[in-house]
Amino acid sequence: MPEAVPRVTEQGDGITAIDTDLLRAYFDASHLIVENGRAAYVDCGVNSSVPLLLAALRQKDIDPGAVDYLFLTHVHLDHAGGAGVLMQALPNAQAILHPRGAPHMIDPAKLIKGAQAVYGEEEYFRQYGDIQAIPADRVIVAEDGQEFSFGGRVLKSVYTEGHARHHHCFYDLTSSSIFSGDSFGLSYRELDTDKGEFIYPTTTPVHFDPAEAHKAIDRIMRFEPRQIFLTHYSVVKDLSRLADDMHRRIDDFVAMTLRHADAKDRTAAIHESMYTYFAEELAEHGFAGGDDEIREIVGKDVILNSMGLEFWLDHRK
Repeated sequence: MPEAVPRVTEQGDGITAIDTDLLRAYFDASHLIVENGRAAYVDCGVNSSVPLLLAALRQKDIDPGAVDYLFLTHVHLDHAGGAGVLMQALPNAQAILHPRGAPHMIDPAKLIKGAQAVYGEEEYFRQYGDIQAIPADRVIVAEDGQEFSFGGRVLKSVYTEGHARHHHCFYDLTSSSIFSGDSFGLSYRELDTDKGEFIYPTTTPVHFDPAEAHKAIDRIMRFEPRQIFLTHYSVVKDLSRLADDMHRRIDDFVAMTLRHADAKDRTAAIHESMYTYFAEELAEHGFAGGDDEIREIVGKDVILNSMGLEFWLDHRK
């Protein structure tokens, strides 16, 4: 069988974005960080992503035994679904997890059940396969502000809720960067224009909390990062504008949901409003693609965002 050939983007500062090949090209990234012959991954995609991550490691002539950490921003499966399989290939690595996420990687039964409830059993297995547990003695539960060093490079855990209660970001002191998981939203490179990057929140079920999502953005920005590495998809740099856009769009998504709270077919109404919203915002951003292209790029996010917004609506205090 031919060796997997990953799509990689060298981002400087020893950071490589590896396309996990989930759903489509340049949708979901794992970031490989190399420092003085030691290495770490931030997020890892799904089981089928693991050969790509290991191939990227071989391209750099780094032995799997030189990987010290797998930093997992949270345990949603597009970020952590392949963690158990990847850890089997990394004999010396420790998995770094938020305290609310760690139990679900040690025993993923509830995680699997929850994902199947969202995606359906058939689609779940098609996307994610058989999720493997990580042995408890290979998991480190990170405290807020705890630092982890490899090859002389330090990453710091930064708790950020709003997207998920088991979410933390990682501040890289060497590059003055944040690896944000989903706390700073989604920004696909297909949507870049002469005006720069386009960004929007991910409000997937079941933990979306608008107040906490605003706080997470503010906490990230207090580090004054030079750049932010998103899982979807990699580096963004116009951070002041993007933070403002994130705050505004969180409020817009909430207002949209409240506007349709009593609609007869609430889900369909939110879907159509969100598609219209994306079309208008992207037109303002100078995006030249048509409606079909917009729906292709943001379609799955519209569905999952709507599910999360409706769950928030039904369970808000």
